[in-house]
Amino acid sequence: KNALVAQRNTMDKLSNGDENEITILVENIYPFPVHLEIIDELPYQFQVRNTSFELTLKSGAKKMITYPLRPTARGEYEFGAINCFASSKIGLISRKMQFSEHAKVPVYPSFIQMRHFELLAFSNRLTQAGIKKIRKIGRNTEFEKINEYVAGDDFKTINWKATARKDKLMVNQYQEEKSQNVYSIIDMGRAMKMPFKGLTLMDYAINASLVISNIIIKKYDKAGLITFNNKLKSVLKAEHKSSHIQKIMDLLYSQKTGYAESNFEELYTTIKYKLNQRSLLLLYTNFETIDSLQRQMKYLRGIAKNHLLVVIFFENTELTTLATKIANTTEEIYFQTIAEKFAYEKKIILKQLQNNG
Repeated sequence: KNALVAQRNTMDKLSNGDENEITILVENIYPFPVHLEIIDELPYQFQVRNTSFELTLKSGAKKMITYPLRPTARGEYEFGAINCFASSKIGLISRKMQFSEHAKVPVYPSFIQMRHFELLAFSNRLTQAGIKKIRKIGRNTEFEKINEYVAGDDFKTINWKATARKDKLMVNQYQEEKSQNVYSIIDMGRAMKMPFKGLTLMDYAINASLVISNIIIKKYDKAGLITFNNKLKSVLKAEHKSSHIQKIMDLLYSQKTGYAESNFEELYTTIKYKLNQRSLLLLYTNFETIDSLQRQMKYLRGIAKNHLLVVIFFENTELTTLATKIANTTEEIYFQTIAEKFAYEKKIILKQLQNNG
Protein backbone atom coordinates (compact mmCIF):
# COMPACT_ATOMS: atom_id res chain seq x y z
CA LYS A 1 0.00 0.00 0.00
CA ASN A 2 1.29 3.46 -0.94
CA ALA A 3 2.08 5.78 1.93
CA LEU A 4 1.74 8.74 -0.40
CA VAL A 5 -1.20 10.22 -2.28
CA ALA A 6 -0.71 12.16 -5.53
CA GLN A 7 -3.56 13.59 -7.59
CA ARG A 8 -3.46 15.81 -10.67
CA ASN A 9 -6.16 18.39 -11.33
CA THR A 10 -6.73 19.94 -14.76
CA MET A 11 -9.62 21.85 -16.25
CA ASP A 12 -12.06 19.85 -18.36
CA LYS A 13 -10.46 21.57 -21.37
CA LEU A 14 -7.33 23.62 -22.00
CA SER A 15 -7.15 26.99 -23.75
CA ASN A 16 -5.00 27.10 -26.89
CA GLY A 17 -2.15 29.61 -26.89
CA ASP A 18 -2.62 30.49 -23.21
CA GLU A 19 -0.97 29.56 -19.92
CA ASN A 20 -3.16 26.87 -18.33
CA GLU A 21 -2.69 26.07 -14.65
CA ILE A 22 -2.09 22.42 -13.72
CA THR A 23 -2.02 21.34 -10.07
CA ILE A 24 -0.78 18.20 -8.30
CA LEU A 25 -1.87 17.54 -4.71
CA VAL A 26 0.60 15.42 -2.71
CA GLU A 27 -0.04 14.01 0.78
CA ASN A 28 2.48 12.22 3.02
CA ILE A 29 0.91 9.38 5.03
CA TYR A 30 4.26 8.09 6.30
CA PRO A 31 4.79 8.48 10.08
CA PHE A 32 7.98 10.42 9.30
CA PRO A 33 9.05 13.23 6.95
CA VAL A 34 10.13 12.29 3.41
CA HIS A 35 12.00 13.93 0.56
CA LEU A 36 10.07 13.62 -2.72
CA GLU A 37 10.89 13.89 -6.40
CA ILE A 38 7.71 14.05 -8.46
CA ILE A 39 7.73 13.51 -12.23
CA ASP A 40 4.55 14.21 -14.18
CA GLU A 41 4.08 12.49 -17.56
CA LEU A 42 2.93 15.26 -19.90
CA PRO A 43 1.21 14.87 -23.29
CA TYR A 44 3.68 14.24 -26.12
CA GLN A 45 2.67 17.49 -27.86
CA PHE A 46 4.66 19.50 -25.32
CA GLN A 47 7.89 17.60 -26.06
CA VAL A 48 8.94 17.93 -22.40
CA ARG A 49 10.65 15.09 -20.58
CA ASN A 50 11.89 16.72 -17.38
CA THR A 51 8.82 18.01 -15.58
CA SER A 52 10.00 17.17 -12.08
CA PHE A 53 9.54 18.80 -8.70
CA GLU A 54 11.43 18.27 -5.45
CA LEU A 55 10.02 18.93 -1.98
CA THR A 56 10.09 17.72 1.61
CA LEU A 57 6.86 16.82 3.39
CA LYS A 58 6.32 16.31 7.08
CA SER A 59 4.22 13.36 8.25
CA GLY A 60 0.53 13.98 7.52
CA ALA A 61 1.30 17.13 5.52
CA LYS A 62 -0.16 18.11 2.14
CA LYS A 63 1.40 20.21 -0.61
CA MET A 64 -0.09 21.70 -3.76
CA ILE A 65 2.26 21.88 -6.75
CA THR A 66 1.26 24.30 -9.50
CA TYR A 67 2.80 24.69 -12.95
CA PRO A 68 1.70 26.23 -16.29
CA LEU A 69 1.23 24.56 -19.66
CA ARG A 70 0.84 26.46 -22.94
CA PRO A 71 -0.54 24.29 -25.75
CA THR A 72 -0.04 25.58 -29.29
CA ALA A 73 -2.35 23.25 -31.22
CA ARG A 74 -5.97 22.26 -30.85
CA GLY A 75 -6.89 18.61 -30.32
CA GLU A 76 -6.83 15.93 -27.66
CA TYR A 77 -3.94 15.79 -25.18
CA GLU A 78 -3.25 12.72 -23.03
CA PHE A 79 -1.62 12.95 -19.61
CA GLY A 80 0.16 9.90 -18.22
CA ALA A 81 0.97 8.75 -14.70
CA ILE A 82 2.46 10.68 -11.79
CA ASN A 83 5.74 9.12 -10.62
CA CYS A 84 6.88 9.75 -7.05
CA PHE A 85 10.32 8.87 -5.66
CA ALA A 86 10.31 9.00 -1.85
CA SER A 87 13.43 8.87 0.29
CA SER A 88 14.25 9.47 3.94
CA LYS A 89 16.36 12.39 5.13
CA ILE A 90 19.48 10.23 4.98
CA GLY A 91 18.70 9.31 1.37
CA LEU A 92 20.15 5.79 1.49
CA ILE A 93 17.07 4.20 -0.04
CA SER A 94 14.39 5.47 -2.41
CA ARG A 95 10.98 4.03 -3.16
CA LYS A 96 9.14 4.58 -6.43
CA MET A 97 5.37 4.92 -6.41
CA GLN A 98 3.30 5.42 -9.56
CA PHE A 99 -0.16 6.92 -9.53
CA SER A 100 -2.40 6.22 -12.50
CA GLU A 101 -3.62 9.71 -13.28
CA HIS A 102 -4.16 9.10 -17.01
CA ALA A 103 -6.48 11.69 -18.49
CA LYS A 104 -7.47 12.92 -21.95
CA VAL A 105 -8.06 16.66 -22.09
CA PRO A 106 -9.17 18.53 -25.24
CA VAL A 107 -7.46 21.79 -26.18
CA TYR A 108 -10.06 24.29 -27.42
CA PRO A 109 -9.72 27.71 -29.04
CA SER A 110 -8.71 30.35 -26.52
CA PHE A 111 -11.65 30.61 -24.13
CA ILE A 112 -9.36 32.38 -21.64
CA GLN A 113 -8.95 35.31 -24.05
CA MET A 114 -12.67 35.11 -24.80
CA ARG A 115 -13.54 35.68 -21.12
CA HIS A 116 -10.86 38.37 -20.76
CA PHE A 117 -12.22 40.46 -23.64
CA GLU A 118 -15.80 39.85 -22.50
CA LEU A 119 -14.88 41.49 -19.20
CA LEU A 120 -13.29 44.42 -21.05
CA ALA A 121 -16.37 44.77 -23.27
CA PHE A 122 -18.73 45.13 -20.33
CA SER A 123 -16.42 47.44 -18.42
CA ASN A 124 -16.12 49.68 -21.52
CA ARG A 125 -12.36 49.14 -21.75
CA LEU A 126 -12.18 47.56 -25.22
CA THR A 127 -10.60 50.68 -26.71
CA GLN A 128 -7.63 50.22 -24.38
CA ALA A 129 -7.18 46.72 -25.83
CA GLY A 130 -7.16 48.06 -29.40
CA ILE A 131 -10.77 47.21 -30.33
CA LYS A 132 -12.91 49.99 -31.77
CA LYS A 133 -16.68 50.16 -32.04
CA ILE A 134 -18.09 49.23 -35.44
CA ARG A 135 -21.08 51.16 -36.67
CA LYS A 136 -24.34 49.45 -37.56
CA ILE A 137 -24.33 48.47 -41.20
CA GLY A 138 -27.67 49.96 -42.12
CA ARG A 139 -31.31 49.55 -41.23
CA ASN A 140 -32.81 46.15 -41.85
CA THR A 141 -36.42 45.22 -41.39
CA GLU A 142 -38.18 41.94 -40.79
CA PHE A 143 -41.81 40.98 -41.47
CA GLU A 144 -44.15 41.30 -38.46
CA LYS A 145 -47.80 40.98 -39.64
CA ILE A 146 -50.41 41.98 -42.27
CA ASN A 147 -52.66 44.95 -41.47
CA GLU A 148 -55.42 46.85 -43.22
CA TYR A 149 -54.18 49.83 -45.20
CA VAL A 150 -54.48 53.24 -43.54
CA ALA A 151 -53.64 56.64 -44.96
CA GLY A 152 -49.91 57.25 -44.93
CA ASP A 153 -48.82 53.63 -45.39
CA ASP A 154 -46.14 53.03 -48.01
CA PHE A 155 -47.68 51.74 -51.25
CA LYS A 156 -44.62 49.52 -51.69
CA THR A 157 -45.77 47.44 -48.72
CA ILE A 158 -49.17 46.52 -50.22
CA ASN A 159 -49.75 42.76 -50.10
CA TRP A 160 -51.69 42.10 -53.30
CA LYS A 161 -52.54 38.47 -52.49
CA ALA A 162 -54.02 39.43 -49.12
CA THR A 163 -55.79 42.38 -50.78
CA ALA A 164 -57.46 40.00 -53.27
CA ARG A 165 -58.59 37.65 -50.50
CA LYS A 166 -59.98 40.40 -48.23
CA ASP A 167 -61.32 42.57 -51.07
CA LYS A 168 -59.69 45.60 -49.44
CA LEU A 169 -56.19 47.03 -49.35
CA MET A 170 -53.86 45.11 -47.04
CA VAL A 171 -50.23 45.96 -46.29
CA ASN A 172 -47.27 44.13 -44.84
CA GLN A 173 -46.11 45.61 -41.57
CA TYR A 174 -42.41 45.48 -40.78
CA GLN A 175 -40.39 46.22 -37.70
CA GLU A 176 -36.81 47.37 -37.61
CA GLU A 177 -34.48 44.53 -36.83
CA LYS A 178 -32.56 45.33 -33.67
CA SER A 179 -29.55 43.12 -34.35
CA GLN A 180 -27.11 42.81 -37.23
CA ASN A 181 -25.44 39.73 -38.63
CA VAL A 182 -21.68 39.47 -38.17
CA TYR A 183 -19.84 36.56 -39.80
CA SER A 184 -16.29 35.51 -39.05
CA ILE A 185 -14.85 34.02 -42.25
CA ILE A 186 -11.64 32.06 -41.76
CA ASP A 187 -9.29 31.15 -44.61
CA MET A 188 -7.86 27.70 -43.87
CA GLY A 189 -5.65 27.37 -46.93
CA ARG A 190 -1.90 26.85 -47.02
CA ALA A 191 -1.13 30.56 -46.54
CA MET A 192 -2.58 30.28 -43.02
CA LYS A 193 -0.21 27.48 -41.97
CA MET A 194 2.59 29.96 -41.32
CA PRO A 195 3.76 29.65 -37.68
CA PHE A 196 4.22 32.64 -35.45
CA LYS A 197 5.21 32.41 -31.75
CA GLY A 198 4.17 28.78 -31.62
CA LEU A 199 0.72 29.16 -33.20
CA THR A 200 -0.27 29.09 -36.86
CA LEU A 201 -1.95 32.13 -38.40
CA MET A 202 -5.12 30.03 -38.59
CA ASP A 203 -5.10 29.47 -34.83
CA TYR A 204 -4.66 33.19 -34.23
CA ALA A 205 -7.66 33.76 -36.53
CA ILE A 206 -9.68 31.10 -34.69
CA ASN A 207 -8.90 32.64 -31.29
CA ALA A 208 -9.74 36.14 -32.53
CA SER A 209 -13.02 35.06 -34.14
CA LEU A 210 -14.10 33.29 -30.93
CA VAL A 211 -13.40 36.44 -28.89
CA ILE A 212 -15.30 38.68 -31.31
CA SER A 213 -18.22 36.24 -31.75
CA ASN A 214 -18.70 36.08 -27.99
CA ILE A 215 -18.79 39.88 -27.66
CA ILE A 216 -21.20 40.12 -30.61
CA ILE A 217 -23.65 37.71 -28.97
CA LYS A 218 -23.31 39.38 -25.55
CA LYS A 219 -24.14 42.70 -27.24
CA TYR A 220 -27.32 41.12 -28.73
CA ASP A 221 -26.12 40.97 -32.32
CA LYS A 222 -25.97 37.74 -34.32
CA ALA A 223 -22.68 35.88 -34.81
CA GLY A 224 -22.04 33.37 -37.59
CA LEU A 225 -19.08 31.46 -38.97
CA ILE A 226 -17.77 30.42 -42.40
CA THR A 227 -14.58 28.40 -42.98
CA PHE A 228 -13.01 27.52 -46.33
CA ASN A 229 -9.83 26.43 -48.08
CA ASN A 230 -9.81 25.00 -51.61
CA LYS A 231 -13.49 24.23 -50.98
CA LEU A 232 -16.15 25.38 -48.56
CA LYS A 233 -15.75 23.65 -45.19
CA SER A 234 -18.55 24.95 -42.98
CA VAL A 235 -21.29 27.55 -42.71
CA LEU A 236 -22.88 28.28 -39.33
CA LYS A 237 -25.87 30.60 -39.57
CA ALA A 238 -25.70 33.78 -37.51
CA GLU A 239 -27.69 33.65 -34.26
CA HIS A 240 -27.77 35.58 -31.01
CA LYS A 241 -28.70 32.80 -28.56
CA SER A 242 -26.27 32.48 -25.66
CA SER A 243 -25.89 28.76 -26.44
CA HIS A 244 -24.67 29.62 -29.95
CA ILE A 245 -21.15 30.45 -28.74
CA GLN A 246 -20.67 26.79 -27.74
CA LYS A 247 -21.62 25.73 -31.29
CA ILE A 248 -19.02 28.15 -32.65
CA MET A 249 -16.38 26.87 -30.23
CA ASP A 250 -17.10 23.21 -31.08
CA LEU A 251 -16.91 23.94 -34.81
CA LEU A 252 -13.63 25.85 -34.47
CA TYR A 253 -12.13 23.05 -32.34
CA SER A 254 -12.16 20.60 -35.26
CA GLN A 255 -10.89 22.89 -38.04
CA LYS A 256 -7.62 22.10 -39.86
CA THR A 257 -5.58 23.89 -42.50
CA GLY A 258 -5.06 22.40 -45.94
CA TYR A 259 -2.16 22.45 -48.37
CA ALA A 260 -4.11 23.72 -51.39
CA GLU A 261 -4.64 27.35 -52.40
CA SER A 262 -7.83 28.86 -51.03
CA ASN A 263 -10.81 29.07 -53.38
CA PHE A 264 -12.18 32.61 -53.09
CA GLU A 265 -14.51 32.05 -56.03
CA GLU A 266 -16.42 29.39 -54.09
CA LEU A 267 -16.47 31.67 -51.05
CA TYR A 268 -17.98 34.45 -53.17
CA THR A 269 -20.64 32.08 -54.57
CA THR A 270 -21.54 30.79 -51.10
CA ILE A 271 -21.95 34.28 -49.68
CA LYS A 272 -23.99 35.41 -52.69
CA TYR A 273 -26.56 32.63 -52.40
CA LYS A 274 -26.57 31.86 -48.67
CA LEU A 275 -26.32 35.28 -47.03
CA ASN A 276 -29.46 37.08 -48.15
CA GLN A 277 -29.26 39.88 -45.59
CA ARG A 278 -26.58 42.55 -45.66
CA SER A 279 -24.00 41.53 -43.07
CA LEU A 280 -20.70 42.55 -41.58
CA LEU A 281 -18.08 40.05 -42.80
CA LEU A 282 -14.75 39.71 -40.98
CA LEU A 283 -12.43 37.84 -43.35
CA TYR A 284 -9.28 36.39 -41.76
CA THR A 285 -6.77 35.61 -44.48
CA ASN A 286 -3.13 36.04 -45.47
CA PHE A 287 -1.62 37.53 -48.63
CA GLU A 288 2.16 37.32 -48.81
CA THR A 289 2.52 38.86 -52.29
CA ILE A 290 0.66 41.48 -54.28
CA ASP A 291 0.11 38.87 -57.02
CA SER A 292 -1.76 36.59 -54.62
CA LEU A 293 -4.03 39.51 -53.70
CA GLN A 294 -4.65 40.52 -57.32
CA ARG A 295 -5.84 36.99 -58.16
CA GLN A 296 -8.60 37.26 -55.55
CA MET A 297 -9.45 40.96 -55.80
CA LYS A 298 -12.44 40.53 -58.14
CA TYR A 299 -14.08 38.14 -55.66
CA LEU A 300 -13.43 40.49 -52.74
CA ARG A 301 -15.00 43.35 -54.72
CA GLY A 302 -17.98 41.13 -55.52
CA ILE A 303 -18.51 40.30 -51.86
CA ALA A 304 -18.17 43.96 -50.83
CA LYS A 305 -20.98 45.02 -53.21
CA ASN A 306 -23.66 43.48 -50.99
CA HIS A 307 -21.95 43.31 -47.60
CA LEU A 308 -19.63 45.31 -45.39
CA LEU A 309 -16.35 43.42 -45.83
CA VAL A 310 -13.42 43.82 -43.44
CA VAL A 311 -10.25 41.99 -44.51
CA ILE A 312 -8.06 41.04 -41.55
CA PHE A 313 -4.53 39.86 -42.21
CA PHE A 314 -1.59 39.55 -39.91
CA GLU A 315 1.58 41.56 -39.49
CA ASN A 316 4.66 39.39 -39.17
CA THR A 317 6.33 41.20 -36.26
CA GLU A 318 9.34 38.88 -36.39
CA LEU A 319 9.88 39.96 -40.01
CA THR A 320 9.53 43.62 -38.99
CA THR A 321 12.10 43.15 -36.22
CA LEU A 322 14.51 41.50 -38.66
CA ALA A 323 14.04 44.31 -41.18
CA THR A 324 14.81 47.04 -38.63
CA LYS A 325 17.67 45.50 -36.63
CA ILE A 326 21.29 46.47 -37.35
CA ALA A 327 23.03 44.04 -39.71
CA ASN A 328 26.72 43.33 -39.03
CA THR A 329 27.59 40.49 -41.41
CA THR A 330 27.02 39.82 -45.11
CA GLU A 331 24.56 37.06 -44.23
CA GLU A 332 22.60 39.37 -41.91
CA ILE A 333 22.47 42.05 -44.63
CA TYR A 334 21.13 39.45 -47.08
CA PHE A 335 18.35 38.31 -44.72
CA GLN A 336 17.54 41.89 -43.80
CA THR A 337 17.12 42.84 -47.46
CA ILE A 338 14.68 39.97 -47.98
CA ALA A 339 12.77 40.93 -44.83
CA GLU A 340 12.51 44.55 -46.00
CA LYS A 341 11.15 43.37 -49.36
CA PHE A 342 8.39 41.31 -47.72
CA ALA A 343 7.56 44.09 -45.24
CA TYR A 344 7.27 46.60 -48.09
CA GLU A 345 5.04 44.25 -50.07
CA LYS A 346 2.72 43.92 -47.05
CA LYS A 347 2.36 47.72 -47.04
CA ILE A 348 1.48 47.66 -50.75
CA ILE A 349 -1.13 44.95 -50.09
CA LEU A 350 -2.67 47.04 -47.30
CA LYS A 351 -2.76 50.12 -49.54
CA GLN A 352 -4.39 48.13 -52.35
CA LEU A 353 -7.12 46.88 -50.02
CA GLN A 354 -7.75 50.38 -48.67
CA ASN A 355 -8.01 51.78 -52.20
CA ASN A 356 -10.69 49.20 -52.99
CA GLY A 357 -12.70 50.07 -49.93
